[in-house]
Amino acid sequence: MTGAKDRMREKKMKHQPRNVPYTSSGRGAGRGQGSQVWVRGHQAGGHGYSQDLPKYITASYFARARAAEVSAMLKAVSRPAGSCHVFNALPKHMRRRAMSHDCKRLPTRLREGALRLAERSQRAPDQQKKPVPKSRSRRARRRHGNLLLEFNRRQQESRWLETHIWHSKRFHMRKSWSFCVPLAPTAKGYRAAYRAMDTHALLQDLSYFCCLEIQGSEEQILRALARLTNKQTGRSLAAVSCVSGARQGIVQLYRSDCFPRGALGPAEFLWRPRAPDAALRQLWIWLHPALKQDVLSELLLVCGCSPAVSEDLHPEADPAGRKRKSDEGDAGPPPKRLLGDGTRPAGAPVRWESPDTHITISDLTLEIVRFRLIGPLAHTVLTDTLRPASEMLSGEDDSLHRQQTHTFQLLRGVCSTAELPAGCVLGLTVDDPRLTLPQKRGKTVPDLQPSTEEDDVRDLRLRGVAAHCSQSSLWDESIRECVTRGRLSDQELNRRRSDLLVPGSRLSSSSAVPVLLVHHAGRVCGEERRHWGSGWDLLLPKGWGMAFWVPLVYRGVRVGGLHMSLKHSQFKGQPHFPHDYPDCPAGVRFQAEQELELREKFKRRPPSKRTNYIKHGCLAPFRCPWQQLTEEWEELVSLSEDTASRDDTPFTVLRSLKELRLLSGWIRRRQRLRVTPDPPLTRLRVTPDPPLTRRGVTPDPPLTPAAASALQQECRRSLLWVRLRLLSKGQPALHAMVCVPTTSDLQLLRTEGQSSGPQEPRHTDPPSDPADPERVLRGVCPPPLPGVVTHCSRTLLGWVTQGDFSLTSGCGEALAFISLTGLTHTLLTQPQDQRGLVLLRNPSSLQYRFAQISLDT
Repeated sequence: MTGAKDRMREKKMKHQPRNVPYTSSGRGAGRGQGSQVWVRGHQAGGHGYSQDLPKYITASYFARARAAEVSAMLKAVSRPAGSCHVFNALPKHMRRRAMSHDCKRLPTRLREGALRLAERSQRAPDQQKKPVPKSRSRRARRRHGNLLLEFNRRQQESRWLETHIWHSKRFHMRKSWSFCVPLAPTAKGYRAAYRAMDTHALLQDLSYFCCLEIQGSEEQILRALARLTNKQTGRSLAAVSCVSGARQGIVQLYRSDCFPRGALGPAEFLWRPRAPDAALRQLWIWLHPALKQDVLSELLLVCGCSPAVSEDLHPEADPAGRKRKSDEGDAGPPPKRLLGDGTRPAGAPVRWESPDTHITISDLTLEIVRFRLIGPLAHTVLTDTLRPASEMLSGEDDSLHRQQTHTFQLLRGVCSTAELPAGCVLGLTVDDPRLTLPQKRGKTVPDLQPSTEEDDVRDLRLRGVAAHCSQSSLWDESIRECVTRGRLSDQELNRRRSDLLVPGSRLSSSSAVPVLLVHHAGRVCGEERRHWGSGWDLLLPKGWGMAFWVPLVYRGVRVGGLHMSLKHSQFKGQPHFPHDYPDCPAGVRFQAEQELELREKFKRRPPSKRTNYIKHGCLAPFRCPWQQLTEEWEELVSLSEDTASRDDTPFTVLRSLKELRLLSGWIRRRQRLRVTPDPPLTRLRVTPDPPLTRRGVTPDPPLTPAAASALQQECRRSLLWVRLRLLSKGQPALHAMVCVPTTSDLQLLRTEGQSSGPQEPRHTDPPSDPADPERVLRGVCPPPLPGVVTHCSRTLLGWVTQGDFSLTSGCGEALAFISLTGLTHTLLTQPQDQRGLVLLRNPSSLQYRFAQISLDT
């Protein structure tokens, strides 16, 4: 018997009389006092009991021994032990669930034993009993005050957005970055969401993005932040169009004075338009929540700021964690709904000041609500939902409000959101959108009537919004707090509707809300589907999230979550944070979490249903070893000496526009391939087109071994982010391998244009050693990994970070990182008309597929 069976046997036999001997499967002597011990079965030493018959039997002794055993057996049956209840003695067809707490349902002969067990449980000491919590009825739990207390308590672990309750009823929720954010809708609406982005509008709540406000002298701010950016990566914070406040910009942040290494991640920034009587400037920096702490520490370092005097900015956070004990006698304040970052610990700094530069940094996380509309009719949805305020806020300029209203009304004459300049900003003060909520949910359609102000609309398309129209009262903290406190509740709004003399008529405006409309660009790189995925961001003061969310949903928009944000970036051909930033701290943490998630998912599958990655020649199915990839390519091309190639130089991702444009010219094929049918035979023949020339375009420098070697030395151990498009069928998967085609592979593609590609020979998986503690999973290569570049029959270039069937191009597309050294070495060996051709193979397949590299700049 096992240990559990031994304990069960001893438990059942503890009521046996002392004169009945027994043992526990030979593990010890019995409890009896007799000289003879009866043991069934074989002993542990291999000795069995004797098979010989006794020479004689005394009837009197034999009868007394059997009588004692029979009485002990009856006594043990009538007195169950431990957790065994009396009704276990009944046959199964007579057992009832109610017998466990109602003794009268038992037969009369068993009631006495059941009552005795109940009395014994009541006499147990109080400290051994588990306290039973007092549960309230559902009606009490669903009261408004109790619901608020429960919601506030649940927000202590992960912060909720203002639209959390709406999303939790319709979406799968995920706890990420200390927020509870929507992941994907419970309805299968992936294609419907794509159609919304392509033809109408998709709505997302991006309020979990963190906002840091920097206030001070413009010169001091630019001087401090210049240490975190570099002009080689694109537009900086000092761009003329951005400093004026008329445009929103995107910048790549690095650790102070560490470019090109020490990357942190991307950030969006927006300057407040200059005021004639203001000496200080305000700057908002929008960050992904996984990036906030890394950037905040660097900002405090370069600005020389220290925590200011602690202020209790969230008085409603005090009662959030307390749970109401009873409904009567509660003399405390009524529960309040948490607005903003109400779960911030008491005394946590939210403002930092510098005594030297007089720069102030404030944390505005969840103080501003941010909604994103994606699609060609995003501006139409906004013009149908928002109404310019009839009564302005205190301190606003009447003429400025009229100009902003006129510019906002001009948006009705624009056919598509993509026609507007990228990043333009429009400030506006609007009425409560709940006052114009339609009776039924419908779909907003564009106005096809020709506009009477075609010249103004054309000027708006070319120049965008004027800088002075980008001003908004949303920048003032006092006005934001006043607007948040003055918001009417839904109960008060419904009461006013019921008091109307004419049911259904429009209520008079009682509150004005300052908002900011920020245009975000779509696809700005590449040659196909330019400006796809553009839209508007709507910025609101806290507390007004649901007041604007429901009217937008009533205009027929589709709602998306994190999954659609990832697909939006993939279809635009842009890297998504933190998935496509392996050299940033947030990207490293994301890859570690992704590896753990994929490994646990692999373990949950039965062994017969798992993919044997060793037989498929896949060494990294869960995480990509980027550092090992760059080091091996450096050694393979003999870029440096043996001692220099073994240093600890970390890899980087190439983001310098100058080098990216140079590589893009080398990858782009000089001669486009044209497929024409052969007249005598119905066979496809590939003929090159004549080279194309463009006026005013400087030709790219030629690809030579000297130029490639110079680039490799300058960008040592660098990764290149590229876009791959399959030439035939196939769907790329996560961590698919990007490999270099051989000469025979390129010749096969030239002769057979629709070739499926070569196949990888099956590898051998040696039997696992039970004594090897490193080999945890069967079919997965244990660390340390062997050479990843030359492990398979095709040389490895990199791995795919995102891959799927693209609905925009109608074929399989993937976003990948490849070695810069490996790419330049490959381009030198390929024919001019086949440059940039690679092979793509999924981790669970042996089939290679031909793909074309595109480097959009």
